[in-house]
Amino acid sequence: MNAPHILLLEDERALARAIDRRLRRDGYTVAACENLANARLAAQRRPPELAVLDLRLPDGHGLEFLEWLRAEIGPVPALVMTAFGELDDAIGAMRLGAVDFLKKPLDLDALERIVSDALHRDSPATRTEAAAGDATGAPVIIGDSPAVRTLRREIERIAALGRGSAPPNVLVTGETGTGKDLAARVLHAGSPRAEAPFVQVDCAALPRDLIEAELFGHEKGAFTNAHRARRGLLAAAGAGSAFLNEIGELPLGLQTKLLTALESRTMREIGSDTERAIEAWFIAATNRDIEQMMAAGDFRQDLYYRLNVLTLALPPLRERGEDVLELARHFVDETSARYERDPPRLTEAACGALIDHDWPGNVRELRHVIERAVLVHADTQLEAGHLRLRSWQATTETAPAAAATAGERLPGSDGTLAGNEQALIERTLAETGDNISEAARRLGLSRGALRYRLDKYGLER
Repeated sequence: MNAPHILLLEDERALARAIDRRLRRDGYTVAACENLANARLAAQRRPPELAVLDLRLPDGHGLEFLEWLRAEIGPVPALVMTAFGELDDAIGAMRLGAVDFLKKPLDLDALERIVSDALHRDSPATRTEAAAGDATGAPVIIGDSPAVRTLRREIERIAALGRGSAPPNVLVTGETGTGKDLAARVLHAGSPRAEAPFVQVDCAALPRDLIEAELFGHEKGAFTNAHRARRGLLAAAGAGSAFLNEIGELPLGLQTKLLTALESRTMREIGSDTERAIEAWFIAATNRDIEQMMAAGDFRQDLYYRLNVLTLALPPLRERGEDVLELARHFVDETSARYERDPPRLTEAACGALIDHDWPGNVRELRHVIERAVLVHADTQLEAGHLRLRSWQATTETAPAAAATAGERLPGSDGTLAGNEQALIERTLAETGDNISEAARRLGLSRGALRYRLDKYGLER
């Protein structure tokens, strides 16, 4: 197997010789050049597998060479060397194929690892093929309620902003179980970064004494049991998206380090004195009241404002109307397929029970309810009683009693329970001047439950 070939572009001869010797000692072949003209000739003679280059050169700028390299040779990965104050140039180089940067004065011991990482990093084509082979399909948000249609429009608008070297950070908010991780994946999948990695960091699940090493990575021997160097999750995201789930659980000390990384678009691994550029798009999520946490001193105000450039607020399930039925049918099919069973049919009573429930645990609670009902109770059809929802039991007990207070047969009713219910709803709507909220309150129903019955009986006003 041939040794990887590296093109080195550096006009400081002493530094160039030091890098050349180190790379050759590590087993690479090197073409060392001191100006753009020689570098172009060297790349044409033998296309490099990696370019290591300075940005300030006697006959031009390193970005010019990267543009030429991409146009004439191909998408060759590059490491750029920068001095203090050249960070903006280094970040701009990321758009032209640079995968990392080395900050001067150079740490030659770190050079081997950084070069190895750059050479073994997946190419965009490899990542695309892997995604196509592993995924079951693009992530989607199920439902067609006005709240979800608005959410989809917002995601589409924000996703288009996910390009460039420093895209705006996004904060996803919502109650527990509303699907913040799914929204982040949909956001990534709809962005120009879709073919790059999506790395999810669960801040609440990581051990507090290891979370810094997981996020930022570490050098070998940086702490006890650090037997080898490890790339952090933020670096692993590459040019993709880093999703910081439950950001409110991040310890205060790490909030400071994360803020620095967000502001400078750089990070330093534990035990290293070399800065590494961050390419990833940051998406954070929380179900905590961050403003309350800031008031209590548990969350940094400056970090909140840095994360909250764009906000994506997820609606709770109780505000999504009949989306609950579409989601329930999806989970019925999903659970049945997983356990190789025929999917049961949701009865009308079961649909009513699902609509009536307030779903404090949102979509996550709905999934668990459906999975349990399908596995434990359902055969050919799924009844309301199989769901074991207290809200439905309360409704079935109070609705007939409410109808009975006006007599066994309400005016306009055919005498059946359904007829009495329809007549009672019509009368209550008339008394409230078609005020849905007030009518629902008087009937002891949620707005979603009343709207379901309006559709059921064709009583839309």
